[in-house]
Amino acid sequence: MTNDKVIALLEQMTLEEKVDQLLQLAAAFYSDKAEEKTGPMSDLGLTQETINLAGTTLGVSGAKEAIRVQKEYMANNRLHIPTILMADIIHGFRTIFPIPLALGCTWDEKVVEEMAAISAHEAAVSGLHVTFSPMVDLVRDPRWGRVMESTGEDAYLNSQLARALVKGYQGDDLKNDVSRVAACVKHFAAYGAAIGGRDYNSVDLSEQQLREQYLPGYKAALDAGAKLVMTSFNALNGVPATGNKWLFRDILRREFNFDGVVISDWGAIQELIAHGVAKDKKQAAKLAIEAGVDIEMMTTCYTDSLEELINEGAVDVRLLDEAVMRILQLKDDLGLFENPYRGADEEKEVAIVFSQEHQDAAKDIAKKAIVLLKNEEILPIKKGETVAIVGPGANSRDILGAWSWQGKQSETVSLAEGASALSSSVLFGTEPFDYFTPSDTAIDEAISLAKKADKVILSLGETSEMSGEAASRSSIRLPKEQIKLFHTLQKYNSEIIVTVYNGRPLDLSDFDDAKAIVEAWFPGSQGGNALAEILWGISNPSGRLSMSFPESVGQVPVYYNVENTGRPYEVAPDEKYVSKYLDCSNYAKYPFGFGLSYSHVTYSGLVTSSKLSMEKPLEASVTIKNTSSLPVEETVQVYVRDLVGERVRPLKELKSFEKITLEPGEEKKILIHITESQLRYVHIDNQWRSDEGEFQLMVGPNSRDLLTSTFQLIR
Repeated sequence: MTNDKVIALLEQMTLEEKVDQLLQLAAAFYSDKAEEKTGPMSDLGLTQETINLAGTTLGVSGAKEAIRVQKEYMANNRLHIPTILMADIIHGFRTIFPIPLALGCTWDEKVVEEMAAISAHEAAVSGLHVTFSPMVDLVRDPRWGRVMESTGEDAYLNSQLARALVKGYQGDDLKNDVSRVAACVKHFAAYGAAIGGRDYNSVDLSEQQLREQYLPGYKAALDAGAKLVMTSFNALNGVPATGNKWLFRDILRREFNFDGVVISDWGAIQELIAHGVAKDKKQAAKLAIEAGVDIEMMTTCYTDSLEELINEGAVDVRLLDEAVMRILQLKDDLGLFENPYRGADEEKEVAIVFSQEHQDAAKDIAKKAIVLLKNEEILPIKKGETVAIVGPGANSRDILGAWSWQGKQSETVSLAEGASALSSSVLFGTEPFDYFTPSDTAIDEAISLAKKADKVILSLGETSEMSGEAASRSSIRLPKEQIKLFHTLQKYNSEIIVTVYNGRPLDLSDFDDAKAIVEAWFPGSQGGNALAEILWGISNPSGRLSMSFPESVGQVPVYYNVENTGRPYEVAPDEKYVSKYLDCSNYAKYPFGFGLSYSHVTYSGLVTSSKLSMEKPLEASVTIKNTSSLPVEETVQVYVRDLVGERVRPLKELKSFEKITLEPGEEKKILIHITESQLRYVHIDNQWRSDEGEFQLMVGPNSRDLLTSTFQLIR
């Protein structure tokens, strides 16, 4: 269908049909079971006619159901306009991959793109057209529950991975490649900066911070072609995002040139009333349509009020036409006018969803996301060693995370199962082990196993309900009974390896005496196999943190790219009158970019050309050597500091990274190029440009352990 035909279709629509095209309803409204939709219909006060006209649908599952819903929808639609079926496919459909924060720890665009492509394939063959992903909210506060959906604390890394996710979901030909789905970038904007790390809370950011740190991830996803943008729940500097004309008309539409669909988050338009910027649904509708929100998810402000607002002259009908046009254009971009059942195929669904090929990919990607935080030469586990696997995570299948909509714990591999497949010398208990209140019997069994073993793997962590949406925490330590269990087991066996399943950075200071700490995150369907292969050395760990782990929650937010102060801690950390805490350092316990392997890699010989100009990039090189007997995948990280700027600049900023593989004893010289455009930042006039003067170039395996050289930018 050409754009002219879309315009012609718009011209045939009545005002009511246009307004209802802006409504998104959940799958229950299209159920073929009357008892499932009677309650929701009553709650929203909807008629069957409005349901028949609602433009998009949320949460339909399975090819058979998707085909049924679409067929009935089009039969009930006067112009036979298809609906769009949307859902939250965050890190896998049925095959569940590591949570996005863990995917960030791969530092690997190809891996992330592969995850998105597989997720899209499973979703598309099951009848879905749009995923509400990627979430590119930059996050610096691990108390926020939705940190698990982000790829971390750095604008550059987030941007690189945002592009990869969009490419993986959408491919190169969304209209004709029915194995792909449209991507919706969220949440616009700055949802991850919620005050106090409390979900749905307000955000108060300078425009400089917004532009430099938070907007680049969204912009990268849009530049990669993302078809939709979702509003955030929060108010930004006093204006709720869903009614924020500056965000959506000025920045998103005009500056970023986005001409796709904007959708509210669940109920967010009506929440303008609770925010206190609208007195009723009518005013909320006016604010949202004027801000540029095209689709209202699961409230009826538009349906109840837009016709009246237009007839009164309070809202220009052209705003409605623009919104409907964007929705129809998305339907055309997806090829739904020609193929309303796009991709849905019951037979292929059986073969593709949760296929062995996809499970193998899930295991490989989970291994790349696992981060080795500490190792006192206890790992990898050696052949023949007797190992006890104990703790609440030992037999747990609750390792998919809070956003694994179609994932099944019954199909998930536990750590005990994964380890047993590798070694016949594994001991594990049969008593259920609660994460919060383990029974005396379970604890006694763990002690008994620890006594018999050469080494103990103590599997700890969060349950899936402890992170994710509406799961903010004021304390980011593990439950006290897990800490107590660690200290109890130490009395019987000091050779303890702590593994952690979780959805956020944690305060792990309670486990300083552990011989090793392995951050497994919520690793997905093949998590137990992946973690076991890391522990037994089948794979050499290569994950690097995409978000810093604090020494204490009192440091939060703690992140690597902090700005300098007038009394810098770094100059005199032992002095009192500098910017510091009295009871801990300023630094993260495990910083951004950090992660160990079973190899030893050295960095040496950082050499830079002395000057960089507008036309000529900086050229630098560094030598990386694997001095161990194991091959290793190393992530070489490049940071820059602007020593004198118009604004105070961060102490370091990630500018590039490269993953390399080194064989035992192998040495490589890595070439680095820095262009003038990479040195730009937001000046006082809110324009991006660079400053002449002196800079530092820093190269190393993480944001802390760096070689440093200086160079000049000249005009």
